[in-house]
Amino acid sequence: MDADKVIRDTQDWLEKAVIGLNLCPFAKAVHVKQQIRYAVSNATTAEALLEDLLEELYVLHESDPEVIDTTLLIHPYVLDDFLDYNDFLDVADAAAAEPQFNDDLQIASFHPQFQFADTGADDIENYTNRSPYPMLHLLREDSVERAVAAFPEAEQIYEKNMATLRALGHAGWKRLMSSSD
Repeated sequence: MDADKVIRDTQDWLEKAVIGLNLCPFAKAVHVKQQIRYAVSNATTAEALLEDLLEELYVLHESDPEVIDTTLLIHPYVLDDFLDYNDFLDVADAAAAEPQFNDDLQIASFHPQFQFADTGADDIENYTNRSPYPMLHLLREDSVERAVAAFPEAEQIYEKNMATLRALGHAGWKRLMSSSD
């Protein structure tokens, strides 16, 4: 598996699911403006992934938001198991909270086995956060605040996404993800 394929698969998922189903009403603008950085980690251990994460946090923090507004750190070789990944999120959040980042960054989580608390492993609602590979979505707090201010009912996105996926169902998800452009 090469980095180009990982990025193509991720972009396909972003375009079909995240933007196509409007799971994140903020994703389309940064995608169209090409302000998303796709970084593929070759890490095979959590420790090496943490190093890559810190590097990407620095890159995002120091970059002009007009050039890089958000980063998808895709790590296909480590934390395949969702429970291990979920445990790593505490480490990732602590890294983003390091003083040098001035509380400017946050992390959202996506994983092929993503599962919300109190759901079954196969519940369709989990697919709102299921990605082709494990990844950490690095976001700027300013961008999140602007996006939420521009979307009058941001707190309802979660419920809307659940309803969208329930209406789509597993068969619809499979068709969506297997369709070619």
